[in-house]
Amino acid sequence: MNELNSLVDSAHKLFSAAPTVTDLENAKAQFLGKSGRITELMKGLATLPVEEKKSRGAAVHAAKVAIEGALGTRRAELAQAALDKQLAAEALDVTLPGRTVGGGGLHPVSITMERIESIFSSMGFSVAQGPEIESDWFNFTALNTPEDHPARSMHDTFYVQGESGGAPLLLRTHTSPMQIRHAVAHVKRHRGRLDAGQGMPEIRVIAPGRTYRVDSDATHSPMFHQCEGLWVGEAISFKDLKVSFTDFCRTFFESDDLVLRFRPSFFPFTEPSAEIDIQFQSGPLAGRWLEVAGSGQVHPNVIRNMGLDPEHFMGFAFGMGPDRLTMLRYGVSDLRLFFDGDLRFLNQF
Repeated sequence: MNELNSLVDSAHKLFSAAPTVTDLENAKAQFLGKSGRITELMKGLATLPVEEKKSRGAAVHAAKVAIEGALGTRRAELAQAALDKQLAAEALDVTLPGRTVGGGGLHPVSITMERIESIFSSMGFSVAQGPEIESDWFNFTALNTPEDHPARSMHDTFYVQGESGGAPLLLRTHTSPMQIRHAVAHVKRHRGRLDAGQGMPEIRVIAPGRTYRVDSDATHSPMFHQCEGLWVGEAISFKDLKVSFTDFCRTFFESDDLVLRFRPSFFPFTEPSAEIDIQFQSGPLAGRWLEVAGSGQVHPNVIRNMGLDPEHFMGFAFGMGPDRLTMLRYGVSDLRLFFDGDLRFLNQF
């Protein structure tokens, strides 16, 4: 028995001294392995007399159970030590604020588009949206653009496969087609009033959206944004255009001393036509004239294509580039920065 007690004590000491799980398993093999000391003792029981075998077997079994208990205890201690070490290495201070995911923001051009829509909505204009793949008829013909106009050339326009009503399809070069689409739908809704001589509610709409032309440099992009405006009624004059657009620009740039200049120009869909320039009275652009839009009285042929009589209806139209307005508002010199996707630039807004 003293031999077995000594064996159990020896196992306890060896197991307790094992610094790692590997060392512990090596120590276990000395006692419980195939050639371990307990295993050898149990093999030797076969040679003993029956009476001695019972008492000796019980003693060896008790020693084995004690050794296995010591082994299990040490395994648990090593596992706990490993867990404590891991927890210490991965300590989490629950009193610290959580790591939040940064919120996104609107693109600067989107901010400008929303600002334009808000200002014109306050002036009674509705907002129209339409297809970016457009019919040649809506994009050019209905807007009084002649067949030989350079804008129809493949050098300026992206044409696509297919036709609509016999007219070629293209990526719209401006959002003016929405003026025609909106006006035609408006006239159709009120045709009964017109035929009865009761007049018609005014057409007052802006059409913001993406447009496409074959152009790319620091101030032009193959894809860019436009916002066209249209106001048609029985007595809408050039004066209304000047007042409306001047109010818009002063509100948009938050400058009451902004000066506008309407410079004679030519567009197929308006007559007379004018380029609109603005001049800031203060800041880094003070004193310079900057072109921001094209405009004019709607051409009689365009009024007819809307389904109206130009003898009774007239109005004005304008077209401006929200990308350029964004550049002026935020002092950006290169249009391409808006579309490069560089967060260092976009995060400023």
